[in-house]
Amino acid sequence: MNKLMLREQLIQFFSEDIGHGDLTSEAIFDNEKGKAYFLAKDEGIFCGEEVIFSAYQLFDPAIEVIMHKKDGDAVRGGEIICEVYGKARDLLTSERVILNIIQRLSGIATETNKAVKKMEGTSIRICDTRKTTPGLRMLEKHAVTCGGGFNHRFGLHDAVLIKDNHIAQCGGDLDTAVKRVKEKLGHMVKVEVEVESREEVKRAVTTNVDVIMFDNCSPTEAKEWRKLVPDSIVVELSGGITLHQLEEYVHTGVDYISMGALTHSVKALDISLDVLVKEGVSHA
Repeated sequence: MNKLMLREQLIQFFSEDIGHGDLTSEAIFDNEKGKAYFLAKDEGIFCGEEVIFSAYQLFDPAIEVIMHKKDGDAVRGGEIICEVYGKARDLLTSERVILNIIQRLSGIATETNKAVKKMEGTSIRICDTRKTTPGLRMLEKHAVTCGGGFNHRFGLHDAVLIKDNHIAQCGGDLDTAVKRVKEKLGHMVKVEVEVESREEVKRAVTTNVDVIMFDNCSPTEAKEWRKLVPDSIVVELSGGITLHQLEEYVHTGVDYISMGALTHSVKALDISLDVLVKEGVSHA
């Protein structure tokens, strides 16, 4: 994870939430110290360790963070994820942004882990897509790896994926699209092509691409199409596959299953920040 990029993102997130200042916490507290802890309210996989450290560093490097769970660790409801000690005002002002991020990341890690477990006993790897929250791609893809999954390309810049619309713009000619790519790009760039029929699979094989993606096909079709592809070409399966459908694709023989559902519509893991009640405060 790029820590400099994370720091810059956190500054933006806190600026959005705090604006000109935290009216509530600044009115109640001066420099009183406080203790709080992040508590898991549900079972899942935790992700967000670096977010917590980096966020508190922005507020006050003197804030003490004691982690009880690390990225990728399983958590159960009632377990403490970490403890923090510092100025009460800082702990409360930063609370919502930190929780929003780590709840979402932990939800992604949890969903990914469920998908990975469904593939146990096979060689199929679960990977993500570019269907991420704008501005959170680095963090969300990190969360996928914390859940045991793998990353697809991070952006348009690090691999070629020739999709149906690219082919349509080339007059429906897959060969033309692949040829143009190979003429302009070097040998270090991998080329993947998306196919949606048996005939397109055959055509893609003849172009000698690195990866062929079976898009929106049934388990039966995926199993049959896989037989047409030599072992030298990686086969990926994609197209709206949900956690509940995964087991139907276990025996298709593909190498990867990419799932947009890991990031675009995942449920956040329930985590809270609880402040330890300070003794000796008057309630009069």
